[in-house]
Amino acid sequence: MNYEVKTEVIVLGSGPAGYTAAFRCADLGLKTTLVERDKKIGGTCLNYGCIPSKLFLYVSNIIEETNFFYKKGIVSRKLSVNSERIKIWKNKVVNKMEKNLSCMAKIRKIKTIYGEGKFIDSNNILVKQDKNSIYVNFKYAIIAVGSKSNMITNFPKSNRIWNSREALEIKEVPKHMLIIGGGIIGLEIATIYFSLGSKIDIVESTNQIIPSVEKSTSEFYKKIIEKKFNLMIEKKIKSVEIKDEKVIALIEDKKKFIKSYEYDVILVAIGRSPNSKLIDAQNAGIKLDENGFVITNNQMRTNISNIYAIGDVVGNPMLAHKGIHEGKIAAEVISGMRHYFDPKIIPSIAYTKPEIAWVGLTEIEAEKQGIEFKSSIFPWSASGKAIVSNSEKGFTKILFDRKTKRIIGGTVVGSNGGELIGEICLAIEMGCTSEDISLTIHSHPTLHESISIASEIFLGTATDLINKRNKRNFYI
Repeated sequence: MNYEVKTEVIVLGSGPAGYTAAFRCADLGLKTTLVERDKKIGGTCLNYGCIPSKLFLYVSNIIEETNFFYKKGIVSRKLSVNSERIKIWKNKVVNKMEKNLSCMAKIRKIKTIYGEGKFIDSNNILVKQDKNSIYVNFKYAIIAVGSKSNMITNFPKSNRIWNSREALEIKEVPKHMLIIGGGIIGLEIATIYFSLGSKIDIVESTNQIIPSVEKSTSEFYKKIIEKKFNLMIEKKIKSVEIKDEKVIALIEDKKKFIKSYEYDVILVAIGRSPNSKLIDAQNAGIKLDENGFVITNNQMRTNISNIYAIGDVVGNPMLAHKGIHEGKIAAEVISGMRHYFDPKIIPSIAYTKPEIAWVGLTEIEAEKQGIEFKSSIFPWSASGKAIVSNSEKGFTKILFDRKTKRIIGGTVVGSNGGELIGEICLAIEMGCTSEDISLTIHSHPTLHESISIASEIFLGTATDLINKRNKRNFYI
């Protein structure tokens, strides 16, 4: 059965970027249609990525903390984990959140169509369902179709080789697991499966884990986790084969020495690619770059003036919070506002144990820009709250411009680092100086006072550590 729909704005994809754009369009009075190729809205983030992984990491943290107190003799026994019950709880949480989104779309009178949407031209999209073909005529379109996990093409197809989505289904808890890729996704999943009882090997081809963080941060984190995981840095996979329900991997080191390893499961976590090929963008004349990302300007507009793109499909960093902000910009520009996507910074977080969060410039980036800087580090081993909460293996680092005293970057390694980084984000966006932070009274004992103390270290006024500067009348 074929039928037609007319709309002012069509949004392709209902992940965080897509549903945010659709909701904002509707709130601004635009007739909006939301198209989702899955059978429920929320995208990869809600249904198969961010939310399930954070739920599992929350459980993982409880398991590790309880086992720590068991070793101290504070609790009487280790936790026994029921992975099936965890999956049931995850499904319940995800379904609840998906229903909330569907309800908000309905209240806003957004028409939601489930099916595969492809461009016919720059004003029409065909949505194919199992039994129907729906032709949607639109005035404006917003592309928010997200990304997919990269896989290694010469690997055999097997239920022993997973991507991140399959890993988060918790089909089984393998005895021995190899993770290819020491980035955020690989390490988060390693954290989950280690707590469930798996032995974990991690192969990373570069010279550090989490290649996107500063080398010093990576080395600090490496020392914490190398007791849990077997880290194979600067090594690469030569080949993989399936033999008797086992995965045999040949791994080569930087000296070209090759060794064979046997695993129950391999997880491939080597990044993500845009889903731009799914929508026949060429039919609308939309330009893509050499990697398949949709090219946009700072208003999220493509080379076709009535078509916009947001989220993972427009490029790195592939982060939900970046896509959410882009979604609002696109909707507001369509409604006639002169708004632009121009953030000073975009924070990144690895929800590992401990968490790693960073934002702004690194020391190397500041050096390249010719900025005279000073880094200020407060170790959590000197934090009362960190010590009493078994979180002293961490630090708060802030990068300051020496001349202006403004904060230009920051890193937090430790429990709830992802929550703490928000203050540093705000400080950079507002152009805060070290005095702005250090003279703001922070609660004690808390983890976030580490940001204030790091600012005091820069000024030479800190009392929680030995004051090496010891200058009088610093503020005069």
